Amino acid sequence: MLHFVHHPRYVAPAPKGSSFRFNKYGLVRDALIESGVEMMMHAPDPMSRAWIEAVHDPDYVDEVLCAAVPAEKERRIGFPVTAEIADRSLLAQGGTYLAACLALEHGYAANGAGGSHHALPDAGAGYCVLNDLAVAAHRLVAEDKVRRILILDCDVHQGDGTAVLLAGRPDIFTLSFHAEKNFPARKARSSLDVALADGLDDDGYLAALRSYLPSVIAEFAPDLILYQAGVDPHVDDRLGRLSLSDAGLEARDRFVARIARTAGIPIASALGGGYGADHGKVAARHARTILALADECAKQR
Repeated sequence: MLHFVHHPRYVAPAPKGSSFRFNKYGLVRDALIESGVEMMMHAPDPMSRAWIEAVHDPDYVDEVLCAAVPAEKERRIGFPVTAEIADRSLLAQGGTYLAACLALEHGYAANGAGGSHHALPDAGAGYCVLNDLAVAAHRLVAEDKVRRILILDCDVHQGDGTAVLLAGRPDIFTLSFHAEKNFPARKARSSLDVALADGLDDDGYLAALRSYLPSVIAEFAPDLILYQAGVDPHVDDRLGRLSLSDAGLEARDRFVARIARTAGIPIASALGGGYGADHGKVAARHARTILALADECAKQR
């Protein structure tokens, strides 16, 4: 049984003048349904303001919730923050938290949105408004649902916002595998950063995973992995600089699931990045990631 978190309002209307479209979030849901996988869909509640303000600057949270983000901040995000997008952001926050709770119960669960790893304390960036990974991780620890969390970020872009928001936390480890020369130009410092060369292929990427992930899991001993499972390392991604094939992405996800579940660690995935003119193809990549994680986790139970 795949436990999948989705809300119809994940698909927000595109703001006027923005090239960013939210339709892939509905297309991922459709692709999972069409796959025939046995699935239970869960609708998240919006994340409460108090939990968001425990991580983000309250003045910025107020700007988001009032749909009054200054123009210079909206330029960094990449689109205007409308009332619908503010609502969507709260739901995506709640979705990653709900996926984590479901993973603790069932071993694996996926949020069909989230992975907004560029959002910083007082601003958004790179199509990210609020940082669901940091907010969910903080809340899970504060509620004593877990003691230690590993945030594993395999998006092609560094998880700079997550690194900044959680810097110095001994109970949350941030591990980022990303293209060295890609956005953001100025990198933050994660607990561990693995910078990858342009054009890295399947074999090179898997070698990097094998070199770092097992030792981090063994030494940090997390109770939960929040997995930012972006598919933008794909060779055809519009904003990527790596060269993973469909098979390479699947091998990445199966390796992550296999090593985590062998150690008895639940995984909750967030969608992360994936870009291209054909939104159906991008959504299919995200769906294949979720299906691979679910299948591999089921083998380990």
